[in-house]
Amino acid sequence: MADSIQPPIEFETPRLRLRQWQGSDLAPFAALAADPQVMEFLLPVPTRADSDALAARIRARIAEQGWGFWAVEHRESGEFAGFTGLNVPLAALPFSPCIEIGWRFARKWWGQGLASEAARAALQAGFERLGFDEIVAFTALGNLRSAAVMERLGMREDVDGAFDHPAVPEGHALRRHRLFRIGRLQR
Repeated sequence: MADSIQPPIEFETPRLRLRQWQGSDLAPFAALAADPQVMEFLLPVPTRADSDALAARIRARIAEQGWGFWAVEHRESGEFAGFTGLNVPLAALPFSPCIEIGWRFARKWWGQGLASEAARAALQAGFERLGFDEIVAFTALGNLRSAAVMERLGMREDVDGAFDHPAVPEGHALRRHRLFRIGRLQR
């Protein structure tokens, strides 16, 4: 990948638009991030300033490299639903370097298959447009909803890859994580 600024990759699925972040995404993103059920397996619950700063970092990364955690817009309503995308984790993980796939949706959009739909499209972009050989996903042991999405995507759990996430304090219930993988040829 070139070091120069890349035009953002943006794309659509039947129900969603994955795109660069906009100023109008900040308030619904902050509301999503303040929802204890959405953040049940994530640390910490951010303040509004923290949420806005995270959105700014995500937007800058997409502007710089052309990809990242895209804002997900519901096509029919035009509403911000959450984010889905690809990322190079900041934490030094036992399997780094890697490309991760991740998602976070407002509760209003849960149970409709939107996370799977968006994540399938992000995987396709990662393998076909960006040329990655493998993409990983990880989640806290108790996060069965995210693990189910990973399995629906065809990702396989690396049972020997379970790890303690270095960004989660020792002794915290969310420290232990499951690792899932999918390779370009496994799809």
